[in-house]
Amino acid sequence: MLRITNVRLLSQTVRAVLPLAAEVPSSSRIAAVNVPGLLAVPTPVLQPPVRSYAKSKDKKKEKKGAGAAKVHINEDQLAEVFNVASLRTLMEKNVATMKEDYIKNLSLRSATGAMETLKVTYEGKDYQLQELGQIVRKNPKTVVINLVSFPQTIPAVLQAIQKSGMNLNPQQDGTTLFVPVPKVTREHREGLAKNAKTLFIKCRDAIKDAQNAQIKKLKKQSDISEDLNFQVQAQITAIANEYIKQAEKMMETKQAELLGDKS
Repeated sequence: MLRITNVRLLSQTVRAVLPLAAEVPSSSRIAAVNVPGLLAVPTPVLQPPVRSYAKSKDKKKEKKGAGAAKVHINEDQLAEVFNVASLRTLMEKNVATMKEDYIKNLSLRSATGAMETLKVTYEGKDYQLQELGQIVRKNPKTVVINLVSFPQTIPAVLQAIQKSGMNLNPQQDGTTLFVPVPKVTREHREGLAKNAKTLFIKCRDAIKDAQNAQIKKLKKQSDISEDLNFQVQAQITAIANEYIKQAEKMMETKQAELLGDKS
């Protein structure tokens, strides 16, 4: 009687478990559990899904490898498409102009000589300040400019001095301008360093303008293939970046000089 009861209980247990086991994927099942005196019944075990994460080092490598490759400049190839020498000359001129502005306008002590060659635009023409007035250094702290011969140019002269990048604030008395020479303070140094960046941005934009103008002309050329056109555009951009880097290095050197000089 006891044996019959056990068989009935076992039969009921099997009927209850088998439907559940059928719903579990085969990959999530494990071997049957053996219990003495009972038949082996498969026991379903659910396994959590395994998620794969990329390692941080792998991510860094991916980002590092995503950078643009260095463009090789083929001067012979460029010369067949446009006047590359003319483009380089134009960009070199922009860098040279910036260097000249640094020498004239970014001195720790604003020299009279720098003011003598200051460009003044009057009625559409450019003049040096020394052509319009007499410039005298009255004392170490003041420069006097006598414009009695060309009083009509005074507004243009004032504007040129104020925008020269020398941190000068001229005062007018009739046809005479008195220009206080700033003391070499930390604030004055920082002002000159800021002007150095302004002149660099002006140079950079001029180089970019030359780059974009040449690329615009190139896009209109129908006598070269699309692939060659693309290659030449990339090389023009690389050439422009060369000169921009030159100008940027010059700016950094000048700023270090202005901010680091203790004299």
